[in-house]
Amino acid sequence: MNLASPFSLTLCAITGLAFLGLPVGHAMIAGTIFYLWMAGLDMGTAAEQFLNGMFSNYIILAVPLFILAAELMNIGSMTQRLVVFCNAFVGRFHGGLAQVNVVQSVIFAGMSGSAIADAAGPGKVMISMMTTDNKYPTSYAAAVTAATAVLGPIIPPSIPMIIYALVSDASIGYLFLAGVVPGLLMALLMMILISFQSRRRNYPVEPPTPLRALPGITRRAFPVLMMPVVLLGGIYSGITTPTEAAAVAAAYALLIATLLYRSVSWAEFYRSMLASARTSASIGMLIAGALVFNYVVTVENIPQTIKALLLGWDLSPISFLLLVNGILLLLGCLLEGTTIILVILPVFLPTAAALGIDSVHFGVICVVNIMLGLVTPPYGLLLFIMTRIAQVPLRALVRDILPFLFCAVLTLALMTFSSDLVLWLPRVFGYAG
Repeated sequence: MNLASPFSLTLCAITGLAFLGLPVGHAMIAGTIFYLWMAGLDMGTAAEQFLNGMFSNYIILAVPLFILAAELMNIGSMTQRLVVFCNAFVGRFHGGLAQVNVVQSVIFAGMSGSAIADAAGPGKVMISMMTTDNKYPTSYAAAVTAATAVLGPIIPPSIPMIIYALVSDASIGYLFLAGVVPGLLMALLMMILISFQSRRRNYPVEPPTPLRALPGITRRAFPVLMMPVVLLGGIYSGITTPTEAAAVAAAYALLIATLLYRSVSWAEFYRSMLASARTSASIGMLIAGALVFNYVVTVENIPQTIKALLLGWDLSPISFLLLVNGILLLLGCLLEGTTIILVILPVFLPTAAALGIDSVHFGVICVVNIMLGLVTPPYGLLLFIMTRIAQVPLRALVRDILPFLFCAVLTLALMTFSSDLVLWLPRVFGYAG
């Protein structure tokens, strides 16, 4: 690559602006305008790509709607009812509250599609419960919470999968289905690990819930438990598109929290709308910046160049997936997940297609890689969130999360070597891949 070429200087400009503190989305837009100026192209092309990309993709609307649904669930009493329900069924096992943490994350994953929403809502409740009376070390409670929050975007619905569908044209419905088995497998491995650790460290078992109390607990949590059914049932019955299902999820969460549970004040509702708007705007700018920058990548023919290079290496599909795993795991330690999906993955997609790798299989593998980046030292975003929520040193948190990271990497390895693990459920529902 010519270091004085417009593309090289553009990459330097984007990197420099990002290091100076400019949001990555803004940096990509500024870098693209710089490229168009140096290349002698119409600088209005940046606005054209932005408008065409943002306003012609109906699917993007699902992102702010799922974010709003997660915020509404966190401000109501839905989270507490979910935790009580999970505790009634798995709290009696070894590592009771840690097991509850995993199960509630699996259920909450069927509602929010966001790892950060899981960590900030139910995760905060679980840390408080686990550390009361010194039942568990604070670092361990934070590690379990961060590790299980990763399940949120793997088990449907999933905001990263929606963004992947935007760049790959893969079916959102089949991507959602493909995440179910890997997500449940990862959760199972984590529960086995917790059971083993709890026996060794003598962590407490919660008092068993009397059988007569189970119907009442289930009844109070039933509207919350129905949310994944309403959401995914609408998608797979054909009644709603994924975007419409996201709107239904937000409306359902609002109705349950306000009319049924009556647990949301006007001030809390305003704060949740404000938080949702801020998060959505942040993601929206990343998407906009990536759509504009991807025009530069296309003009420079980068995907086809890399495709020719990788095919020249004569890689097998498995070798290519292992290479992508290594690159994404490394990048996940340094970059935000949405940026990786929007900027890095389009470069690999042509090669994956040329090697005959299914786009749904590839997408789920990439999403799992990116989620692992959230809990991978040194810059995993969830690690920093947990240090603030739980007030624990990063070193102690990293020490306790490494065994859970091993469970996630083991799941990723199984997915890489066995596409059937990922594609079995989509094929049951008619996927031809």
